[in-house]
Amino acid sequence: MLEDPTTAAPHPAPPSSWPATYPQGYAVVDVETTGLARDDRIVSAAVYQLDARGAVQDHWYTLVNPQRDPGPVWIHGLTEEVLEGAPRFPEIAGELAERLADRVLVAHNAAFDWSMLAREYARSKSAAPVRQRLCTIALSKELGLPLPNHKLETLAAHYGVVQRRAHHALDDARVLAETFRPSLHRAAETGLRLPLLACQPLTEWSDGPTIGRQRSYRQTWRPSRKRPACPYPNPGRYEPGGQLVQGMRVAFSGDTSVDRELLEDRAIEAGLHVATSVSRLTSVLVTNDPDSPTSKTAKARSFGTPVIDEAAFMQLLQDVTPAPPTNR
Repeated sequence: MLEDPTTAAPHPAPPSSWPATYPQGYAVVDVETTGLARDDRIVSAAVYQLDARGAVQDHWYTLVNPQRDPGPVWIHGLTEEVLEGAPRFPEIAGELAERLADRVLVAHNAAFDWSMLAREYARSKSAAPVRQRLCTIALSKELGLPLPNHKLETLAAHYGVVQRRAHHALDDARVLAETFRPSLHRAAETGLRLPLLACQPLTEWSDGPTIGRQRSYRQTWRPSRKRPACPYPNPGRYEPGGQLVQGMRVAFSGDTSVDRELLEDRAIEAGLHVATSVSRLTSVLVTNDPDSPTSKTAKARSFGTPVIDEAAFMQLLQDVTPAPPTNR
């Protein structure tokens, strides 16, 4: 456990009136990892527990033995020797879960931290007790903060929070907690609806093979996959209550209980075209959170694209109509 040297910059008192719809507590999270791909592992994790108005209640930090090479040591500074005696994720999963339970997970680029946690819990044959997440990048954009970019250090500088050890999970979580508090207060003052997104714990997971040893650590957290071209023409939109037809263009948005790549693989095996974005040609959008303010759901609404949830999609996958024969 690293000693926490919190010397928070002074912040104004929270607004006297507080939106009744705001969460009752937050878990500010940062994880350091062996890389950015779906088969990468967590090497350290930190959690700051905050109350409903953003005051720090507790903090916690641990190293995690990833049971593989630690990846970009030049970023997080955690070598194989340092991690050798650290607990494995299943050994800390319970304590971490207690610190996340009944709280909104807050992180900077929360999709990444949540995806890493969800996959680690799935490997441990359990689930993280997280139902909602809040990304501080999204919150900063909603607040219209005058930031040149949305890096954590930029947000910290805006609020006068001193960052001591960038890419150290505990210090990053501390900095994030101290910058989240004034953002939360600003949101409350204006009655802003917080950009909360639903979290779907993984119920089905499979570690894919690691291809080679070289990685690019500057890519986005979920590297693109090269998929085979769909051999069938697009028959048009899915008709609610009907069946999927081979060649239909399917897009996914948000978290799924089956790991996204497995879900995409099953769609491809059924003869569907997996699209990375939503357009007028998209046959159906699959999402468990149709009210989320994502670009895909917004486009689906504007185009009149049918929207179904994951459970319905999995049911439809069991009986996909073959593509009609083409005239030659």
